[in-house]
This record gives sequence, structure tokens and C-alpha cells, in this order.
Amino acid sequence: MTPKDLNPAARNELKTLSKENAERVARHLAMAAALIDEDPALAHEHALAATRSAGRIAVVRETAAITAYAIGDYALALRELRTYRRISGKDDQIALMVDSERGVGRPDRALELGRSVDRSTLATPVRVELAIAMSGARLDLGETERALLELDIPELDPERAFEWSPALFAARAAVLDELGRADEAEEWHRRAVVAADAIDDATGIADSEVVFIEEVLEEVLDDAVDEVLDESDEELEELEEHDEPDEAPEVEAPEGEEPEVEAPEVEAPEGAEPDDEIEEPQEG
Repeated sequence: MTPKDLNPAARNELKTLSKENAERVARHLAMAAALIDEDPALAHEHALAATRSAGRIAVVRETAAITAYAIGDYALALRELRTYRRISGKDDQIALMVDSERGVGRPDRALELGRSVDRSTLATPVRVELAIAMSGARLDLGETERALLELDIPELDPERAFEWSPALFAARAAVLDELGRADEAEEWHRRAVVAADAIDDATGIADSEVVFIEEVLEEVLDDAVDEVLDESDEELEELEEHDEPDEAPEVEAPEGEEPEVEAPEVEAPEGAEPDDEIEEPQEG
């Protein structure tokens, strides 16, 4: 792992450090990013090592917060997120802060924190993440109907899918499950899966690019119907093959014997008795 494995934006924040220290910190941050899904505990160790060398760099504290959240240390995640917010002046991790408040058992504080920001100033993905976190806090308080209302945001479009849609659709399905609305929940679960698959298949997906869910669902249904029809055709062909009568095998006569040939039946002339002999016509 080299410093160049760290994304350029994060690497740019390390320019205030000495070259040697910047390279060391960059390697730790790159390792944390690479390991966060596979081994979050080891990723957190790399993040902590980076904070010891560059504790006043925003991206370093952000990484420490994310890895702490990944290992379930919500109190530490919350402290690191507050530090990151103070250094950077950004609210782009507000949803993670709300979720961390939930993690330490303070859903009321989580809702208060979420309401303290102007959502119109947030990027769309952050705004969606915040809505999901706020809905979770409502669930923690047993306010299931209000949890559903938290998800009624303009970005909840069942016909189109953006990068944030799978998580939003899945969150709505979970709340509907809690409300006992199983059919609706199943529909939103299905939309979440379709949206995720469609976005995975798309390349360079961005805010301006849209995947139309209904079109994808129609394609899925068409493929399923075609598959069923193909299977039916194959079954019919097999049945027809089994129904065809087998041809009688030819029996060869034993060597030295002439094969028996059945003489054709000859009808008696009209008026003749069955036992009457039929005279052959004489020549000349």
C-alpha cells in the first residue's frame, strides 16, 4: 500500500504535514479504507495510528470516526465526528452522528441533532441518509407511524432509482414491516433489490443519471415469462419424443431359408361359390 492509493482529495489535506509524515499517514488511511469492510477492527487500528501522527487533519478524524462506528464503538465515533465537524465546518457526516447518538441509547438527542441542521444545505445523498437515521430514531422510540413520515421525502421516487434509492427503499420496507403492512413491505423490498442491481449494472451513475424502476421490473418479468415458456417448449418436445411409436424391428430369416412371403388374397368372381374352382383361361 502506497500513499498514491489514497484518494486525491484526502491526500491533498495532508499537504500541511512534512513529506515523511504525510506519506506515513496516507498509507494508514489507505489501509483503513481498504480494510473497512473485510476487517473493521484492523482498519480502526490504522485510523488510530493516523490520528497519533496527524490529529488535527479533518480526514484523519473522519476516518477514525467511521472505523469506530464500524466496530460498534459509538461513543468514540460520536467524539471523533464532533471533532471532525469542528475542524472541517461540514455537516456531511450528520447522519452518522445521529446514528451514533442512537447507538449510545439517546434517540431523543439523535432527533434533536438531526433537526438542528438546515437540510436544504445538505447534498442529496446526505439528506437521504439523515432521513433514514431520523426514521430509525423514531423506531427506537416506538413511534412507527412517524418513522414512516420521516421517509416521505422528495427523493422517495418509486419509479426511478438513484445511488441513494436502494437504502431508502429498504428503510421504508422495514418500517412497513413494523406496521404489519406485509404486502407493501414486500413491494418496497423488491424495488430496493431491483434498484441496487440496476445501479450496479450502470456505469458512471450520477445525480443526473436515472434508472427507471418500472422498466427494469418489466424486463425482469419478461425474462421470467420467456424462461417459463422455454421450459414449457422443452417439456413438450420431450413428451412428443416419448409419444412417437417405435418402428417394428426387421427380422432376418435364418441362413439357408427363404423368407416367407404372404400371397395376396384373391377375391372370387361374382356368383361363384367359395369352394368353386376358378378355371384358368386356355390359350388359343
